[in-house]
Amino acid sequence: MLAILWHSRTGAARAMAEAIHAGAGDHARLIAADHVVPDDLLAAGGYVFVCPENLGSMTGMMKEMFDQCYYPLLGRIEGRPYATAIAAGSDGRGAQAQIDRIVTGWRLRRVTEPLIVNLGAQEPAAILAQKHVSQEKLQDCMDMGAGLAEGLALGIF
Repeated sequence: MLAILWHSRTGAARAMAEAIHAGAGDHARLIAADHVVPDDLLAAGGYVFVCPENLGSMTGMMKEMFDQCYYPLLGRIEGRPYATAIAAGSDGRGAQAQIDRIVTGWRLRRVTEPLIVNLGAQEPAAILAQKHVSQEKLQDCMDMGAGLAEGLALGIF
């Protein structure tokens, strides 16, 4: 089972997580970051972490999820595959680097390149507005979900 763990402030990361879930189908579970507990991660064979980048960092709710789950999972999920999908205004690399650094402690294994969707929001009104992800980028998300679910099902990861 693939766990898709997400948080969204303005809709883009949620749309991305839902597209990843649609691609993975019945082989995935979509869980909002504020509802994740360590047992959710223990029950999964792999993970996709989906969130926006805010002020060059992952969103606070995603960080809180890691804070709550990190120590209870140390030594218990090594080697499991993971991927990331970041909704960004202009960059996304800060949030990406934070997630990669945290999951290094869990000894997770990245199995696909990061998916960063740059939405170009630079002005305060655009940053705070609800976001819409293009069909092309949502298809990239669906493809990611399908590939990860298939890789888990076939034992490739």
